[in-house]
Amino acid sequence: MSSLVDVFTYITIATGAFFFLAGTVGLLRFPDTLTRLHALTKADNLGLGLIVLGLLPQVDGVMNGLKLIAIWLLVLLSGADAGQLIARAARRTMRRAAPHREGPAGAAGSRSSAMEPTAKAGGQP
Repeated sequence: MSSLVDVFTYITIATGAFFFLAGTVGLLRFPDTLTRLHALTKADNLGLGLIVLGLLPQVDGVMNGLKLIAIWLLVLLSGADAGQLIARAARRTMRRAAPHREGPAGAAGSRSSAMEPTAKAGGQP
């Protein structure tokens, strides 16, 4: 029975570490702030959840298990708050970088996305 619990622990901790690694790769490889933030927060939350799940059968008492779960919940809440604040700041920066501009017929309302490159003077891309 103990070896089965150990195998479960090894598998879930290894899977959680894989998700941490995947989140780090997403942080380094994705092109903009919002996709980087999305990849990092989702993968890290899942990775930490799997690591806590793997450690739960190894703890000595119920209080230690509750401490692990409390740490996991606090990290989930703080990660969501930090991600929200970073995303809000990034969106504000994107709006300042891509101000309102008029379309070809002078019609107001055609906005460029912060993801799209802005057109240079003279119509050249």
